Amino acid sequence: MKVLTFVCVVSLVTSIVTPLWGSDVVRPSALTPQTSVLTLQAVLERVEGSHPLLRGSQTQKMVARGKLLSALGKFEPKLVNDWELERLVKNGNTTSVGFNDTFVEMRHPWGVQGFVGFRAGLGDVEVADLGINTSNQPLLGIALPLLRGFMTNPDHAELQKSSLADRQAELEIQQTRQDLYLGAASQYWNWVAAWKFMTIKKMAVVVAKARVGQLTKQAKEGARAQFDVIEASQEVQRRRDGLIKAERLVEQEQYKLALFLWKDTDLVVPEQVMAPAFPSVDSVVKFNPDEREKRRALTIRPEVQLVKLEAEFNHIDLEVAENNFLPNLTADAQPTRKPGEFVLGLGYRFGVQLSFPFLQREARGDQLQIEGKAQRLKLLQHYRLQQVSMDVLNAESAITRSHERIQVSREAFQLAKELEKGERTRFKMGATSLLFVNLRERNVLQAAEGWLTAMTDYQKALGLYQWAIGGWVDGSELPEEPGQAAGTS
Repeated sequence: MKVLTFVCVVSLVTSIVTPLWGSDVVRPSALTPQTSVLTLQAVLERVEGSHPLLRGSQTQKMVARGKLLSALGKFEPKLVNDWELERLVKNGNTTSVGFNDTFVEMRHPWGVQGFVGFRAGLGDVEVADLGINTSNQPLLGIALPLLRGFMTNPDHAELQKSSLADRQAELEIQQTRQDLYLGAASQYWNWVAAWKFMTIKKMAVVVAKARVGQLTKQAKEGARAQFDVIEASQEVQRRRDGLIKAERLVEQEQYKLALFLWKDTDLVVPEQVMAPAFPSVDSVVKFNPDEREKRRALTIRPEVQLVKLEAEFNHIDLEVAENNFLPNLTADAQPTRKPGEFVLGLGYRFGVQLSFPFLQREARGDQLQIEGKAQRLKLLQHYRLQQVSMDVLNAESAITRSHERIQVSREAFQLAKELEKGERTRFKMGATSLLFVNLRERNVLQAAEGWLTAMTDYQKALGLYQWAIGGWVDGSELPEEPGQAAGTS
């Protein structure tokens, strides 16, 4: 009596656990209709090149340039033309006198302000200082803060912070890239696992259908009871139900994966591509953590760098707040700009002005707010550093435990195959029923799924480790061979 055995399923499971990152695997730079196998590298390249969230975060560079230009605009030179004319009675006669000023007004980030230009008098006027042809004069003026506002002032602080905006934008891009890469890698392996599960269940249905055909033929010949045919047919329906669920899972995972596969503004659903094989068990070596990578993660993770950058912004504000405790002492030298004073014959004026509030409530209030924020940022930075350390340890644990599960599930799979083989032998000898053969085959199927799940979790753990150590901050470190992707040895 010849019965189609479950060896086909076993062979299938063995065949799908083969090297993935070898030279025989296509590694496309983009997803095209000719691509037969969709690799993780292709998915990450799609994320890097077309994902709208990553492209949207890159617009922060444009925003940063806009902030810098806006801050620089407060210190750019201004060309001013001021024409003023007044009517007055002079020596019993009504006359019109005034001036036409053309000058360039300048302001330095250190707080110094000045202007230079030329004044043309209108009407019967006389110039007291630096006169040219009686009614004209050059314009030279300067206002110099001696204490408050000198070198440290709100506009200069805004310029300093805007110069750091580009760095802030870059860190936000890195953080978005890290999160998208992690999401894409995790979803990619979920899709691969679902695809493999469906393939196994599809082969299980083929095996069950073939068995029904053989048992039906034997029942007609009187060599097998009709009860066995009914039992085998019931198993076909049970496996078909499992296959339908597996197909639904594949569709669900591929739609989720499509959210990371963009072509311009359109999503690309990976329906016409195949999932790659998992790395062979021999290539899944024991993970060896690298302390240098952990220390490196504490310095390059965007979450840590953003807190440090925010602390720099806060320190700039603190310098301005402390500067506001100084008295406002300003010295200036400039020609009079009021038409009435000019026509009376006034020339250049020189002065020093001193002012300061007695209680300094505003300055002390600003300082308290900024110092409170500084203490919060210090605590937040400590938390971020500990968080990164825990992320790395968690990823290392995930890799180690998933590697152990691979070994355990592999042994469980081998034992399930031996039991299934023995049960089939007993069935041929009439020492057991078809029900127990089906149960043994289901156990093999379940063990195979457990093995594939462990392989999937191992690959996802490698991705988690890459994220934890900041391996994707610049998008240049795409997956390599599994033994090299995350510090394994």
